Amino acid sequence: MDDRTRTCLSFILVAAALATAGCTYSQQTKFQMHFLPPAPLGAEAHDESLPPAPAFESNSFLQPAPQFLLSTSPELRHKSAADALVMRADQSFQRGKNFYQQNDMVNARREFDNAIDLMLEAVSENPGSRDEIERHMDEMADAIHRRDLAGLGASDSGDVGKFEKAPLEDILVMTFPVDPKLKDRVHEQLSATVSQLPLTVNDSVLGYINYFSKGGHSTIIAAMQRSGMYRPMIQRILDEEGLPQELIHLAQAESGFMPRAISRAAAGGMWQFLTWRGRQYGLLQTPYSDDRMDPEKATRAAAKHLHDLFSEFGDWYLAIAAYNCGPGVVERAVERTGYADFWELRARGVLPAETTNYVPIILAMTIMEKNAAAYGLDGIAMDPPLEYDTVQTTAPTSLTLVSDIADAPLAELAALNPAILRSAAPANYALHVPKGTGAELTATLQMIPPEHRLVWRMHRVSAGETLASIGKQFGVLPTAILAANNLKAGEDIQGDRLVIPAVPHVERTPVHRTGSRSVSHRASAGRRRQPVKTASAASAHRSPVTVARAQ
Repeated sequence: MDDRTRTCLSFILVAAALATAGCTYSQQTKFQMHFLPPAPLGAEAHDESLPPAPAFESNSFLQPAPQFLLSTSPELRHKSAADALVMRADQSFQRGKNFYQQNDMVNARREFDNAIDLMLEAVSENPGSRDEIERHMDEMADAIHRRDLAGLGASDSGDVGKFEKAPLEDILVMTFPVDPKLKDRVHEQLSATVSQLPLTVNDSVLGYINYFSKGGHSTIIAAMQRSGMYRPMIQRILDEEGLPQELIHLAQAESGFMPRAISRAAAGGMWQFLTWRGRQYGLLQTPYSDDRMDPEKATRAAAKHLHDLFSEFGDWYLAIAAYNCGPGVVERAVERTGYADFWELRARGVLPAETTNYVPIILAMTIMEKNAAAYGLDGIAMDPPLEYDTVQTTAPTSLTLVSDIADAPLAELAALNPAILRSAAPANYALHVPKGTGAELTATLQMIPPEHRLVWRMHRVSAGETLASIGKQFGVLPTAILAANNLKAGEDIQGDRLVIPAVPHVERTPVHRTGSRSVSHRASAGRRRQPVKTASAASAHRSPVTVARAQ
């Protein structure tokens, strides 16, 4: 073998070694999250594993490279691992798009969630490339969000309520000028302010006080008004967990006290939990519900998480920063610099830009609210605290049926139950209903067979209504209404509340056309329709109930 051949072979071996170092990273991430709302009712999760990675044929002309060629610096290893994670994220995102095009929303959501998961892992793996990776992740998240609104569930007519954008999400990466007139005034206010949370004033805090005093003033006012619904509950839980009351402003910064707020990074609820973090603190998700959207459950989880973070860092500013970007990011920043001080870490640029502004925002809000008169925040009429009865469901129950019985608009039920994602509450769910309606609702639900509570209705008979007109309104035979309520034909029903044995909506069979002729399969369609009505009447006879007389 001549020298030229040896040289070429050496270059090939080096290239093979570098390629091997970049492609063999296989760390299993623990990051789990669901960016999108749960699948429609009836959708089953797929247990199949992800498609295997493509196999690469080895080059029979190459021998294993010497060990010294495989050695790389720690920086290169981190970069290679992060690049591998980004590549896997892109592959998962592409698989999600393919599933989306095939209308397989369950698997599309799984792949999209996995893609964001991998991107976040890549940020942690190589902080030196954070800005580039985060830009790539933002583009991916925006693309997923567009598909979400188009067809993955958020715009489903079966959803209850709507999802909101976190109001301060955009300003977390912005800084604002300092009004020189503010400095002396704020320092003077601070000297007279009592706070369980340590308060610091510097240019970053003053910049946000300036912003919230001017352009962002309406945002502050709207959040304070909305906070009235949840403030007593939040204050109680913070007190029970032994935390500073000022931490209520984390919910203000995270969501503006909106229980159904969603961020671009898939955090959800008033306290903006990622799915995997929420699970750590007992916030579960089902096709029907998402505990992150439950104000009380999420507040309890946030309080416990903050308590754990303070126990770890021993400093409230570091704990608050870790709440925003994760304890691992703060831990690594402290390890790299040797400083366990938020302001030092901020000055050295080792924390995400959003986190560096997150703590100043919390401090600005705290100072302003404690000196409300100086910032035009006094005398704000807050929304009244939410009051409700709680009913434990024993079977999946339509909110429309609950609305019928409690005589409450669906919008009111949605506001009382923001964690319910569909138009029904699951079995064994603590359902909130308007104050004073719980006992009647519990009693009336017993009149309806559990297997029918997703579909059946309740109707109060108005003057002039007949069984025929009521049956026409709900698409039910009058005889089925008689049977369901154990009534006799001709019996007076004026003023009564009747159980309506409604039937599920069945999609029409598509008409298949061949040339100019239409094939409608009338005979088979007729056979399908008759059992639906017969089944309703039969089930009503099998489960007779007593008519609910108006009180």
